[in-house]
Amino acid sequence: MTIRAFGQESRFFFKNLEFIDKNARLIFHTFSVTEWLILCVEIICAIIMSFWMLDMTLFHRGSSVSGLTGMAFSYGLSLNAILILCVQWQCTIANSIISIERLEQYMRIPTEESQLVQTNHPPPGWPKHGKVEIRDLKVRYRTNTPLVLQGISCTFEGGQKIGVVGRTGSGKTTLISALFRIVEPSDGKIIIDECDISTIRLHDLRSRIGIIPQDLTLFTGSVRYNLDPLSEYSDDQIWKVLDKCQLREAVQEKEGGLDSSATASIDNATDAILQRAIRLQFANCTVITVAHRIPTVMDNTKVLAISDGKFVEFDEPKKQINKENSLFGMLVKEYWACTEK
Repeated sequence: MTIRAFGQESRFFFKNLEFIDKNARLIFHTFSVTEWLILCVEIICAIIMSFWMLDMTLFHRGSSVSGLTGMAFSYGLSLNAILILCVQWQCTIANSIISIERLEQYMRIPTEESQLVQTNHPPPGWPKHGKVEIRDLKVRYRTNTPLVLQGISCTFEGGQKIGVVGRTGSGKTTLISALFRIVEPSDGKIIIDECDISTIRLHDLRSRIGIIPQDLTLFTGSVRYNLDPLSEYSDDQIWKVLDKCQLREAVQEKEGGLDSSATASIDNATDAILQRAIRLQFANCTVITVAHRIPTVMDNTKVLAISDGKFVEFDEPKKQINKENSLFGMLVKEYWACTEK
């Protein structure tokens, strides 16, 4: 079973969103205070130097003092620069110490697996058909917070191509997160081929389900490493995959071949090729597409429309478009209206 997640976020952000937001504000606040402190020091130094030079100019101290005045002013300017530099150093050291403190806090974040680590293993070859049953699924990110998914129930038959649509914040990404157990359900179940995913190990679950994110993010390294980070496949198998994506020639043209540096850049033509490759190579797989672009799901078997974490409709795209007051139909009209503009 393959999931194409458009707008998918990693577990790091899901589990620590509030913590990251707080630290981001703290870092921004720290830099703002640093700049403000330096500005205040410069203003104070400028005022002191200005009054001092004005005093020396208005009240003549004699010609013999002029040289000493110029030398003192020169040293005063140097001391001003040194003072500002010392303030910058002190703020840099303070920020570095804060970074160590944050690192120490991240090290104490609990692992994903619960204290009672599941020892259940799915059957060999699971999932075989890719049937996904979502039963009254309710999800919240933290205790004592509102439900993000409020009782979603539907069934994706094996081999179907399912599109998940909805407005921003409707819960599309949360649904994918629940499928990978990035967030644990507050209530309800997700059953894949008669196996409750909450009863098996995370490694078994995530190693049997594929995900293709929309974000063009690659790890620093070679093409080989990004395609096979665990070194489980031979070069011939990797070349076959590149050939199916029509990227073999592009990689062969590079001096290092599979060992050349990877890039995440992709144009519209290449994206269209990859879309066709996905449809061809995963023809017998259950594909769940979470999309913001309506044309992506128009040829899917069925479309699940959700709004504010609630189930709205689940049917064939053409039937939903022809329905009155259909959420999917409204999204289609809005998309084409924006495209025409």
